[in-house]
Amino acid sequence: MSLLPAIEQETSPTPDATVIWLHGLGADGYDFAPIVPELNLPPQLEIRFIFPHAPSRPVTVNNGFVMPAWFDILVMDIDRKVDTAQLLASAAAINRLIDRELERGIDSRRIVLAGFSQGGAVAYQVSLSHPQPLGGLIAMSTYFATSDSIDLNEANRGLPIEIYHGIYDPVVPQALGIRAAEFLKEHDYSINFRTYPMEHTVCPQQIADISVALQRFLAKDR
Repeated sequence: MSLLPAIEQETSPTPDATVIWLHGLGADGYDFAPIVPELNLPPQLEIRFIFPHAPSRPVTVNNGFVMPAWFDILVMDIDRKVDTAQLLASAAAINRLIDRELERGIDSRRIVLAGFSQGGAVAYQVSLSHPQPLGGLIAMSTYFATSDSIDLNEANRGLPIEIYHGIYDPVVPQALGIRAAEFLKEHDYSINFRTYPMEHTVCPQQIADISVALQRFLAKDR
């Protein structure tokens, strides 16, 4: 099967868990790869981190400029009108990465998805529609672009979800993060929603919170 190009980092020669981390618009897998040592994870967590690169495509809101993007953004407004077909194609590509991890012997319940900005929109789609139970979802400075169309899979009804957002975010307004959280609560998902005094970025306290979340998601006695 054809797989997205990606950066891989392993905290152990024998990883038994995987974190697939999706970057935002205009970035690539190298954007978040340096975060692994900053997480200060305990050595007993043996994790393979995968940072895939989105394909390059024209982005309408950026005057058609070609850049790495999980999908086209058609209108830059509060509703974030996006190219849903492209988003679903990217979700399918991430599902192929999950399938490869299953083939490598990783239990689905030890596969975590993390996504920043439009990478988070793809992570929402993948994790909440996946037919096998996953380990967790970390949604950062993002929005649930397919909430009106997603087929929620019961396999991930108990998925632990962390939502992080900057209160001063000018790119993806905090209101969109709140909207995603409210949708999930209405559908009986258990979430933690955290805000930070930042814009469209990641801050040290958030990195510490991500570390705690991963340790909780991937605890051996969970």
